Amino acid sequence: MNTTETAVSVRGLRKDYGAATAVRDVSFDIQRGETLALLGPNGAGKSTTIEILEGYRDRTAGEITVLGVDPHRGGLDWKAQLGIVLQSTGEPGTATVREQLTHFAGFYPRPREVDEVIAAVGLQEKAKSRIRSLSGGQRRRVDVALGIIGRPQLLFLDEPTTGFDPEARREFWQLIRTLKSEGTTILLTTHYLDEAAQLGDRAAVIAGGTLLEIAPIDEIGGADARVPMVRWRDADGPHEQRTSRPAALVAELSARAGGEPDSLEVIRPSLEDIYLNMVEADAARGLEDQHQSHRMENAE
Repeated sequence: MNTTETAVSVRGLRKDYGAATAVRDVSFDIQRGETLALLGPNGAGKSTTIEILEGYRDRTAGEITVLGVDPHRGGLDWKAQLGIVLQSTGEPGTATVREQLTHFAGFYPRPREVDEVIAAVGLQEKAKSRIRSLSGGQRRRVDVALGIIGRPQLLFLDEPTTGFDPEARREFWQLIRTLKSEGTTILLTTHYLDEAAQLGDRAAVIAGGTLLEIAPIDEIGGADARVPMVRWRDADGPHEQRTSRPAALVAELSARAGGEPDSLEVIRPSLEDIYLNMVEADAARGLEDQHQSHRMENAE
């Protein structure tokens, strides 16, 4: 692989906290200009992985490059190429929105125009307001603004739309599409699976510190996970059947019933459905492994 086309390379990443392992043998790449959605339940290892990539946390083992640099050795020039939107910034909020953005813009060699960024996150009417007076959703928009003011090559978005109303989320999605069109590489974590489906080129699912799968959004989980479900009701009660040819099954049912069956639904699995099935299956395997271990211990 041409490393000039790879923004992030991770091989065999491991992070231990004493006897506990938070991340084990995780490997993946993110290509320049790509948006990767990193998905997983709370405690799965997402935040640990991201903090290592950002250079905030040391790794126990593995090889990593971010924009061609080992994050553990990244200097100010390297950090200036990153944009980071954390789940919570902890900013005291005594400055106004414009003052805060102007201050942060001074840290970067080629920042965006402050008013352009304020408009991009929909805070024009709050530009002169102190951050501490803003609502939770408006403060979140400030967080996003601070993350993009430096015109980053690589943008980390950790649960960026928490607290956004539906309209604000849609506006944010358009902003991310604009950044992507400019060539920005994006690593996104979100619990909104529709957001991952809208913005991601690929998804990576992590659970229990292990990478379960990484694939294009429309291929994650494999073909079997995407087989549609047909549901209907007749005199014998409710029925459901998975089929790769739902239209043919509906036609057959309609011919048999002399019309469209009652309560007919054709359900195509969403990214959320596939993700939940993957995580639940992994949890079930973990329980089975524990039971097997206990049985072996008792047998001894």
